[in-house]
Amino acid sequence: MTRIKFGTFLAPHHPVGEHPTLQFQRDLDFAAHLDRLGYDEFWCGEHHSSGWEMIASPEMFLAAAGQRTSRIMLGTGVVSLPYHHPFNVAQRIVQLDHMTGGRAMFGSGPGALPSDARTLGINPMVQRDRQDEALGVIIRLLRGEERFSYESEWFTLRDAELQILPLQEDMPMATASSISPSGMQLAGKYGIGVLSIASTSKEGLQALPTQWSFAEEAAAQHGKTVDRKNWRVLMSWHLAESKKQAEHEAKEGLQRWHNEYNVRVLGRPGATRVDDADELLAQTAGRGASGAGAAVIGTPDELVDAIRNLQEITGGFGVVLGFAHDWANREATFRSWELCARYVIPEINGFNRNQKRSAEFLEEHKAELMAGAGAAVMAKIQSNPRAAEAMAVTMKQARQAQGGGWRPGADPTAGEPDANPGEA
Repeated sequence: MTRIKFGTFLAPHHPVGEHPTLQFQRDLDFAAHLDRLGYDEFWCGEHHSSGWEMIASPEMFLAAAGQRTSRIMLGTGVVSLPYHHPFNVAQRIVQLDHMTGGRAMFGSGPGALPSDARTLGINPMVQRDRQDEALGVIIRLLRGEERFSYESEWFTLRDAELQILPLQEDMPMATASSISPSGMQLAGKYGIGVLSIASTSKEGLQALPTQWSFAEEAAAQHGKTVDRKNWRVLMSWHLAESKKQAEHEAKEGLQRWHNEYNVRVLGRPGATRVDDADELLAQTAGRGASGAGAAVIGTPDELVDAIRNLQEITGGFGVVLGFAHDWANREATFRSWELCARYVIPEINGFNRNQKRSAEFLEEHKAELMAGAGAAVMAKIQSNPRAAEAMAVTMKQARQAQGGGWRPGADPTAGEPDANPGEA
């Protein structure tokens, strides 16, 4: 079977009102937690104006996370390229790669928040073209091309070459993709991976079945290749031992996130305030008539089913990224990620397949195996008088220790219980 990787996408989405220092520390604790649990990837983003998403430099945060982790890959999810000179972006990602021991992943995008672009005086209509232009330059720099110059309406390079190259020979790269084909087409143009960050919405889920074809078509046009193993799909979940417990833990936080962030701060198209927390829970987790939802709020088994269903409708992808949120409190949230690591990941990837087969085999052949083992032991005892005598003594001691509780017939050498089990 084809195994997939698991990771997280931390925007982050933290409610306004908490101490920012503690939020940063909690996110670093979260990265360390996922590293201990064996997750493969950790991505965090860049934002400047919402209040909720308070990581302005993913490279700085990931450098700190690199000191708290040992194996998990660390990705910029994403650097908004129109906000930066491409040469500086390339230098920072190279430094991050060295500081994390070759664990950096470079993710880029055009910029997600209109308020960020307005703050920086950037016309939203040029953001996608600028990402494309900057990405082409950054890839040339990271791959160590000889010095080159480049003229643009918004940046200039003169005899540019990086002082040092990445520690990794082939650093993983990905571009953000939402509902439109543009992100996928850009990935195909440069032969890199994809972060499908809109797949937590119903609109994004509906677009997924046709998305990969745009990457393949663009790759063919530009003489590149793309691989589904580098397609990262975002999913939302909160898990607990029971569905009722999961809903109890996540319900109020989900409502706060939806009403205060999606509706009031972000103004996401089509998002309207929902005052009934149970109604929003039903809409989000797919408990309505359609049965389809943008999140799994329930048990590990439900998440397994959701992932398999998504694999089927998309044709396959390489990485599941769980959307990091504060729907539940810290303890319940950490527990949710632990449940995914303990039960979902091994089930999806077949890590415990042979264990299950072994247990099933023993259950199926239990009577046969026990009978064979018992016959072998009895034959050995009966062929050795001293062993038979020792066995009888052992049985008597066992009856005495159990207060006469030995069951007649449990062993053919046991005989009847002593009349007075307390008597030696």
